[in-house]
Formats: sequence, C-alpha cells, structure tokens
Amino acid sequence: MLTFENVSQHYGSFRALNGIGLQAKEGELVVLLGANGAGKSTIFLTASGLRKATGGSIRFRNEELVGMKPSDVVQRGVVLCPEGRKLFPQMSVLKNLMLGAYVHRGDKAGNQKKLDEVFSLFPILAERREQAAGSLSGGQQQMVAIGRSLMGRPQALLLDEPSLGLAPLVVKQVFEVIQRINKAGTTVLLAEQNAYAALKIADRAYVIEGGRIVMEGDRDSLLGNDKVRKAYIGA
Repeated sequence: MLTFENVSQHYGSFRALNGIGLQAKEGELVVLLGANGAGKSTIFLTASGLRKATGGSIRFRNEELVGMKPSDVVQRGVVLCPEGRKLFPQMSVLKNLMLGAYVHRGDKAGNQKKLDEVFSLFPILAERREQAAGSLSGGQQQMVAIGRSLMGRPQALLLDEPSLGLAPLVVKQVFEVIQRINKAGTTVLLAEQNAYAALKIADRAYVIEGGRIVMEGDRDSLLGNDKVRKAYIGA
C-alpha cells in the first residue's frame, strides 16, 4: 500500500536517510523504532511531501508521491500527524480540527460526518469544541492533533511520536485510540520511542539507526529480541 524504495534525504551535506526501504500493507499497524535523530520524522516529512526525497521512490497504491505537493499527498489519502502536535493554540478546538479538512473543504456534508466520527472517538473534544486548543491538557491537545489528521480522511495515517510528553495513563488511552483507528480500516505507520507500548499494538516494526533500517520483524520477534529490548525497552 505505502512503499519506500531506496529513499534518501539530505539536509545540506548531512545524509538524514540512506537507502530506506520499508512498507506498510493495507490494514497494517507498522511501527518505526529509533532514538532521537535516527530519521523517523524525516521519513514522515518526506512521505508527506514537506521535504522532497533526494533519491528513491515512495509509492502509495502504486502512485508515486515523490515530487507531489503536500496537499496532493493528503488528497491521495496519506496524512501526517506531526511530532509536537503543531496546533494553533489561540484558535478553538473546532477550528483546529476543521483545518485538517481543508483539502476537502468543498464537501461540507462529508466533513460534518467526519467531525462527528472524531467527536465520537474523543467525546471530550465535543464538550470543549469552542475552547482554545492551547488551554487544553497535553493529552487533550494530542487528541486534537490526531483528530485533525483524521479530518483529512487518511487511508494511511503517519503518526509521529504521539506519546511524547504524556503521562503513562494518557499514553495508554492514546494507544488504545490508535488501535481503534487501525481496526476501523486505516493503515497506520507509527513512529515511537516508547517501544514497548508501540510494539504491543503493532503488526510489524522496523528499527532505524543513523538513517538506515537495521532490523525488521513482526511484533513478537522484536519484543523477544535482546538487542531491541536493551536499546529501546530497557530490559
């Protein structure tokens, strides 16, 4: 469904991605594990069109994404929920959510239906729809960020560090929601440093170090791998 083949990315003379090859098949929940600076966010920025790959191919349903404008990538069904939420804090929850539907702005009925789905997934956001997004708790702001990405009607959702800075109980709730989104039919590519929580809900995972894929496998094989446990789980 979403396939990276020999993808490279440079920031000036620095090679951030070096021959990345990975795929997320339809309906899968695939995790990208790696430390800060490993290349996880760069993979997502490149796939979403916010940075153009300097080499290789990224294909979604056999259509090349490299070179597409970000809005066209969203139109195709690939939507990024970025690290750090990137909300507009002075704007209401509702306005932040509706920004995610901008590429579908001509379909008011469809957007209302999607908004109802988001409020069903996150009832607290329905209660606080007119509240400034910046006044919410960290966990609620993350809900807004995920909800905004869902308003883009993703077929493949790229989630970049959704648990970052959240309390353990909130992390558990966020991962439960991610599972629900995936089981409802959305393919999910999840970048996470919280390796144990991410692997528990994953179908497969890739380990990234220094802009390269160094390991891949299904959930059980990576949970049981000593190197992965020592490096990312701490056991």
